[in-house]
Amino acid sequence: EVQLVESGGGLVQAGGSLRLSCAASGFTFDDYGYGWFRQAPGKEREGISYISVRDGRTYSADSVKGRFTISSDNAKNTVYLQMHSLKPEDTAVYYCAGTRRLGTTTTTDYDYWGQGTQVTVSS
Repeated sequence: EVQLVESGGGLVQAGGSLRLSCAASGFTFDDYGYGWFRQAPGKEREGISYISVRDGRTYSADSVKGRFTISSDNAKNTVYLQMHSLKPEDTAVYYCAGTRRLGTTTTTDYDYWGQGTQVTVSS
């Protein structure tokens, strides 16, 4: 069974940090790239980071660049999103997803999705 399971969300004060994890199973981890997305209430799902686990290339949206870092541990089939300097506007449900396409954060390019983890940043 294909699964992407996110964890690490929670409530944090503005300026704080969180690390999200995404554990993949049921498919060949290295065959896919991975993205982190977020969706705030009333807003569209936004792609914020991407990583190619084969060569380590990453991409981050301007809204999170310099604050969020995507990484992977291929031995553990896990992708991470380290988030620093969190702001109230970062409050959203965060999702990880897998794609066979390179360098994309377009939601329709993704094949597998996790269930999401809530991140709430208080002011």
